[in-house]
Amino acid sequence: MGNKRVLVTGGAGFIGSHLCKRLLAEGQHVVCLDNYFTGSESNISSLLSNPCFELVRHDVTVPYYFEVDEIYNLACPASPVHYQYDSIHTIKTSVLGMINALDLACHLRAKVLQASTSEVYGDPLVHPQREDYWGNVNPIGIRSCYDEGKRCAETLCFDYFRRHDVDVKVIRIFNTYGPNMHSKDGRVVSNFIVQALKGEDITIYGDGRQTRSFCYVDDLVAGMISMMQTEKGFIGPVNLGNPGEFTILDLAEKVIGLTRSVSKIVFKTLPLDDPKQRQPNISRATRRLGWVPEICLAEGLERTIDYFKKVLV
Repeated sequence: MGNKRVLVTGGAGFIGSHLCKRLLAEGQHVVCLDNYFTGSESNISSLLSNPCFELVRHDVTVPYYFEVDEIYNLACPASPVHYQYDSIHTIKTSVLGMINALDLACHLRAKVLQASTSEVYGDPLVHPQREDYWGNVNPIGIRSCYDEGKRCAETLCFDYFRRHDVDVKVIRIFNTYGPNMHSKDGRVVSNFIVQALKGEDITIYGDGRQTRSFCYVDDLVAGMISMMQTEKGFIGPVNLGNPGEFTILDLAEKVIGLTRSVSKIVFKTLPLDDPKQRQPNISRATRRLGWVPEICLAEGLERTIDYFKKVLV
């Protein structure tokens, strides 16, 4: 397992920074590629003194070349606030970024793992979501730049395998949370925690009965690394998420309780195409990777709250 050179695109982002840290701890040499659109050097500042860590500022829509054994392709804004800011560049990041990663993997005969998303299922008509479900996605909505960009990236992975025998792996990430989340990324966990710590109203969009499943970032990273280690030919896709299902109102009440906040809950209009249910079926991950998430929501929220207490001062 040790002594590999591993490229992590989006490595200074929320999930990427945790992945870089874990790979270094396992003895890998890590090349972190990021353009800092949503990532931050502060997320990986503790890694900069490690001689096995390289940091490169670069946009994945532009081809790049590094001698590596494995590529984790995480580069893409992943929250609606950020991916809708420049929707065309979001599509380019998903599609051109995937092509550039696959071309490099093809040239080097390297493994490449694509961080896809549960958003490929859209507003699902099947619950919980299994990997063989094709989804219910609006191709022309305000979320489409992300949803369809990631769907196209999956298509590219399978076509590069069929056409060029590239060793590809596809995971679909469900809601993930933990330290290094951006305080203004518009995601529900970070939104609620920041609002609660500041004593502001906690804003719920819709009636709060829509559901989500929340996976702590350390569990996700363990699943990603396990997927990368699977045999060639096993592409996936594989759902990675915590199957525990909570309503948004449940989450808000948990955050208020854990922060001992005086915040009040207020309700606003639900955005267009916002999915009403999101819960992964993880039987494939459990069967093929031996993976199950271990950190419960209360414990993960406490760790995340501690992080935001430090960065918000």
